Amino acid sequence: MVQKKQLKKTGKYYLFFLRWVVIAIIVGVAGGVIGSLFHHFIDGATQLRSEYTWLLYLLPLAGLLIVFIYRKAGYEQDPGTNWVFISTQTEDTVPARMLPLIFISTILTHLTGGSAGREGAALQVGGSIGSVLGKALKFNYQDINITILCGMSAVFSAMFGTPIAAAIFSMEVVMVGAIQYAALVPCIVASVVAKYVSGLMGSKDTIYAVTLDFPITPKLMLQVIVLGVLCGILSMVFCCVMHKTSHLLAKWMPNPYIRVFVGGCIIIILTVLLGTTDYNGAGIYVIEKSFVTQVAWYAFLLKMLFTAVTIGSGYKGGEIVPTLFIGATFGCVIGPFLGLPSSLAAAVSMIAVFCGVVNAPIASIFLGVEMFGTSDIVLFAIVCAISYVCSGYYSLYSSQTIVQDKLQQHDIFKKAD
Repeated sequence: MVQKKQLKKTGKYYLFFLRWVVIAIIVGVAGGVIGSLFHHFIDGATQLRSEYTWLLYLLPLAGLLIVFIYRKAGYEQDPGTNWVFISTQTEDTVPARMLPLIFISTILTHLTGGSAGREGAALQVGGSIGSVLGKALKFNYQDINITILCGMSAVFSAMFGTPIAAAIFSMEVVMVGAIQYAALVPCIVASVVAKYVSGLMGSKDTIYAVTLDFPITPKLMLQVIVLGVLCGILSMVFCCVMHKTSHLLAKWMPNPYIRVFVGGCIIIILTVLLGTTDYNGAGIYVIEKSFVTQVAWYAFLLKMLFTAVTIGSGYKGGEIVPTLFIGATFGCVIGPFLGLPSSLAAAVSMIAVFCGVVNAPIASIFLGVEMFGTSDIVLFAIVCAISYVCSGYYSLYSSQTIVQDKLQQHDIFKKAD
C-alpha cells in the first residue's frame, strides 16, 4: 500500500516535471523568435544611424513620440524593468501591451542615437511573454512568476547568446540571496531553446575572440582583487549617477514631454561637441576596441553621462550593455596601472562591473565564461565575488530585493539602494 502511494506520488512528480518542460519549450520558441527579431531590428537601427548621421537630430522628436505612446497606453509613470521584478514578487502581472511598447520605443532610441542597451527591453518583453502565457493557462500567481522568469531567460538568451547566464540571471537577480530553484529546469530549457531558435534565425552570439589564457599566480590574483574592489566602487558610482540623474531631471522638469525633449537636445549637443558617435547607442564597437587597443581614459565617464541623461530623461532601452561598455573601457585604462594586460583587465572589469550593478555573482561568472571561454574562470570568480561585496546594496533596479546580508549570514529583506 505504501509502495503504491509512493509510486503515485513519484508519477505526479514526473508529470509535473514534463509539464514544465513543455511550457518552457513553448516560451523558449516564442522568446527565441521575438528576441531574434528584436535583435535584428536593433542591429538594423544601429546600421541606419551610422549611415544616415542626420538621424541623431531626430532624437528629441523620437523622445516625444515615446512619451506619447506610453501615455496613450496609460503609463504616465512607467516603472520599466522594475515592473517585471515586482511581478515576480507579488500577484501583479506584466501586461501584454508592454511588449510592443518597449519593442518600438527601444528601436526608436537606438535609431536616433540615445545611449541605451537592449537587455531592459529583453527582460520586459520576456516578462510579458511569460505573463501572458501563464494567464492564458490559468496558472496561479506562483506558477505565473515562474513563466515570467522563463520568458526573461528566453529573450535574454536569444539576444545575447548566453543561455546559462540568462537562466541563472533571471533566477538570481530578482531576490538577491534567494535563488528560486523551482524555476531552474524551466529557465534553462527555455534559454537553450531560445538560443537554438535565434540561431536558426541568424542571430549571432555575443562572444569575444580575446586570448585570456594567463597563468594564475599570486601576483595576478592580488592585482585582480584590487581591480575587483575598484569595479565594486565604480558600480556604486554608476548606480548613484543613474538614480540621481533620473530624480533630478524629474524634479527640474516634471513635464515628461519637456524632459525627454531637453534630454535629447543634451545628447545631440554632447555628441557634436565631442565630434564622435562612440557614446551613442549601445557602443558595441568601443567594447570590442577595448580588448585590442587603448581607448580614451575618460570613455567610461562619458558613457556614464550619456546613459544617465538618456534613460533619466525618458528614453527606453536598458543599462546593461552600457554597463559592459563602462566596465570594459575602465579596465582597459586602469589595467596597465595595476600591471595587468589591458585586454585581460578589460574583460575581467567588464564582468565585474556587471556583477556590481545587478548583484548577481553566479550569473556574472557564467556570463564571463560564455563570452570569453573557460581559461580564466578563476579570475572571473574572484573578481565577481569581490565586486559583489564591494558594491554594497546599490543596484540599477530599485525593486530588487536584498534577502541576505552580503557579509553576514542573516536575512535583511531590504530594497536595493
